[in-house]
Amino acid sequence: MIKVSETAKNKLVELMSDDGFNAAQDYVRVGVKSGGCSGLSYDLNFDKSKTDDDKLFEDNDIKLVVDKKSFLYLVGTTLEYSGGLNGKGFVFNNPNAQRTCGCGESFSL
Repeated sequence: MIKVSETAKNKLVELMSDDGFNAAQDYVRVGVKSGGCSGLSYDLNFDKSKTDDDKLFEDNDIKLVVDKKSFLYLVGTTLEYSGGLNGKGFVFNNPNAQRTCGCGESFSL
């Protein structure tokens, strides 16, 4: 299961609308790819469709799709949004990450 905080939900709805997506019917695609200073990095996009290899979750009225491989790395993660003075952006609070980089955009297990 992947959770979406209230602040992340509000920002996702806003960004989806700005990009021509509808949060009520379209998806937020969350994934993990090789790269970043800690070995793995998060990937976040919008999508109008899902594949047979995707796992579908819905939390806080946001539909999330995750490919099966990425799901193993993201179980229990909460997607949050930080708009503070230290920078704006989405933050992945991942209980599986043993090490993260300073920017919070990559991790290792």
